[in-house]
Amino acid sequence: MARMSDQPARWTQATVHPDMWADPDDDPRDTGASPDGELATLLDFLSGYRMTLLMKCEGLDAEQLARRSVPPSTMSLLGLVRHLAEVERDWRGWITGGQPPRLYGERDADFHGAVAEQTVVDAAYADLEREQAATDAALAAHPDLGERLPKDGTSVRELMVHRIEEYARHCGHADLLRECVDGRVGQ
Repeated sequence: MARMSDQPARWTQATVHPDMWADPDDDPRDTGASPDGELATLLDFLSGYRMTLLMKCEGLDAEQLARRSVPPSTMSLLGLVRHLAEVERDWRGWITGGQPPRLYGERDADFHGAVAEQTVVDAAYADLEREQAATDAALAAHPDLGERLPKDGTSVRELMVHRIEEYARHCGHADLLRECVDGRVGQ
């Protein structure tokens, strides 16, 4: 089994801008249009970071996705996918005022259970897609960014910014994890 300490050669698929993940014509995040309005802008940034996470995982097998970073950390790309599914579910509780049951059990089970099995990988992607859609649907009923939500009176705006921050932070982790797995670099 390969370890994160086995250092692969750095490489990029991009040729136009070698510090990018993909060339502009191949980058699905670049729609060429700037959104109008605050809510549309927030949703655009969230969509971009969600897509970035998936792009960082693309093309890897179950073992590579489950590969842990530097010990004693339990972080892996697969763990990040599972973690963000768990977090999306938790955010829905902010909207409804309830606390949905955890997807993977006790705290940190999202990372601990990220094992190199294709069924676990497939389930993680399905969980993330389902939880994102459910949270998006719950938030769609609250288009006023100033509206206060049941959990601690958090505003819709604050929840949206927090979601973007969470994905952006973990995309930074995904950058480093992916580079350790196969050497691929780029924003």
